Amino acid sequence: MDKWKTLKSEYIHKSPFGNIRKDKCKLPNGIVIDDYYVNEYSDWVNAVVITKEKQIVLVEQYRYAGKDFFLEVPAGKREGNETHEEGLIREVKEETGFISLRKPIFLGEFMVNPATQNNKVITYLMLDAFKEFEQDLDDTEEINVKLVDFEEMGNLIRTNQINTQLFTANAYFMAKVFLTEFNIPCSTNWCVT
Repeated sequence: MDKWKTLKSEYIHKSPFGNIRKDKCKLPNGIVIDDYYVNEYSDWVNAVVITKEKQIVLVEQYRYAGKDFFLEVPAGKREGNETHEEGLIREVKEETGFISLRKPIFLGEFMVNPATQNNKVITYLMLDAFKEFEQDLDDTEEINVKLVDFEEMGNLIRTNQINTQLFTANAYFMAKVFLTEFNIPCSTNWCVT
């Protein structure tokens, strides 16, 4: 199997939210696609943030395209020269006011939708989190912080009792598997059951 060849590329739209690129592509079998559209976005970082009391820290916000309120793990994109980890820590602090003295645990990096998007979501786990600051939100953000029992969160996702999105569900179940398989030791009173 061979990769496609890009014969031509032009931008249809550019904005701070992302770009839309139109490519002319040649497939290995010789077929040419004149208008293959690619959405260019920044990589996203997100985290499953768990408190010392075994609660997952979630953010509730209105999502315009989804036309409803969604309960999600804290997430965002890096700013300036931040590493993924630095961007994540800043986003969690800004959106929730929570921090942790423990280093975030890298869970995985995945393409969001490689058919039409070029970005990845990078997922971390933060343990022993505690509220230290007030939220520091952008003018366009209105976020309610919700604490949910970590074990109960899986049931809420599986039974569609909450509005959430794929990245939150994926991050939660990755964290659950990680904590179960690696039996993370307690630094305070957070232990795997």
